[in-house]
Amino acid sequence: MSEQQQYDVVVIGAGPAGYHAAIRAAQLGMKVACIDAALGKDGKPALGGTCLRVGCIPSKALLDSSHQYHNLTHSFEQHGISVKDAKMDVAKMVARKDAIVKQFTGGIAMLFKANKVTPYYGFGQLQPGNVIKVKQHDGSEVELKGANVIIAAGSDSIELPFARFDGENIVDNVGALDFTEVPKRLAVIGAGVIGLELGSVWKRLGAEVTILEALPDFLPAADAEVGKLAAREFKKEGLNILLGAKVGKTEVSGKGKKQEVVISYSDKHGEKTLTVDKLLVAVGRRAASKGLLAEGTGVQLNERGQIVVDDHCHTGVDGVWAIGDCVRGPMLAHKGFEEGIAVAELIAGLPGHVNFDTIPYVIYTAPEIAWVGKTEQQLKAEGVPYKTGSFPFAAVGRAVAMAEPTGFAKVIAHAETDRVLGLHLIGPNVSELVHEGVLTMEFNGSADDLARICHAHPSLSEAIHDAAMAVDKRAIHKAN
Repeated sequence: MSEQQQYDVVVIGAGPAGYHAAIRAAQLGMKVACIDAALGKDGKPALGGTCLRVGCIPSKALLDSSHQYHNLTHSFEQHGISVKDAKMDVAKMVARKDAIVKQFTGGIAMLFKANKVTPYYGFGQLQPGNVIKVKQHDGSEVELKGANVIIAAGSDSIELPFARFDGENIVDNVGALDFTEVPKRLAVIGAGVIGLELGSVWKRLGAEVTILEALPDFLPAADAEVGKLAAREFKKEGLNILLGAKVGKTEVSGKGKKQEVVISYSDKHGEKTLTVDKLLVAVGRRAASKGLLAEGTGVQLNERGQIVVDDHCHTGVDGVWAIGDCVRGPMLAHKGFEEGIAVAELIAGLPGHVNFDTIPYVIYTAPEIAWVGKTEQQLKAEGVPYKTGSFPFAAVGRAVAMAEPTGFAKVIAHAETDRVLGLHLIGPNVSELVHEGVLTMEFNGSADDLARICHAHPSLSEAIHDAAMAVDKRAIHKAN
């Protein structure tokens, strides 16, 4: 082993949380190293974590490609555009996705170089005394010591004991991003973000998609009105979503290209089976903490395998911090971004902070779903007095002109102070519109503040403007 290398900050993991922490710490004048074990499809190191390699970015590339194809074959005729014999080249679509991934993972390497962050490619394990042993991909070992260590190890797909990943018939999100052809029949276990997004991709391209969700309610984390409309729209699109469906067994039968997956599940009607060509297991993710901590570090894990931290992402061990998917809170790339920057600034003596109350949530289906803040059902349970205003995209000129009138905007405000408590959206481009709610809530704004801000016409954002006006029953474009 080579001589121990000394750094002000050593980051374990170069995903969204880790690379933000590393770059911000370097900007603040610290000597920084960042360790990452991931390899790309070409077998070379690929920075950026799950998000850039096999999560957020590649899934959005496939969602966009499949959406374009679906519009071409289903929606363009009303615009006066006619096309015959449209075909999808799956290999070309996947190659485009791979090129985008390579562009962005390479971009992180360039940012590291520009900010003088030293990358180490291999598996890092924290030892007592803020020492990290790195088993590099070339077989060598190196030992780093950091005045501060930031653990940003990320998360892994949860594997079910009765549905083990084989990379071919039973896959996680990684496999579902790389199908070589459209499966005739695809089943998805889990009606969460990953299941709905990737289920939508392959449904648009012609697969018969069945989503098996063990919970009795659809999208329980979203506002109930949003969930109800989303379920109806996905059903119209042909997604077969079975609620209260608990899978107990899977079995792969047949040989070669004739292999099938037989799924045994139960619902309120009893025991049933479903036979498909591919099965995507999308039941969530767990902290990637296995093998991360040597004995005696003092860093604690909770019952879910997450690293225990305080409100400032400190582990309680001097100089050791943890951020992103491997700690409490939502497993969202942008949450990791903010924690990484905040911890780097805290180490530098600055007031780093993350407001969990204003983290936006987005599902990139069609229609898109997005929200920030509390839902009606949460406020009812907490006994908080509130008032609401909503406005449909069907009454928004821009949405109708785009032929995307489905959905609505809903503003929730405190009944006494008028302070905005939540913004809930389903419809076109709401992944962008939700930030009106984020900004308003960050500045403790009221529904009246939002209603008095001039919004461009015609624009999709007018739905939020009218929803805010509707809170006090003064919307112009709807009967109050």
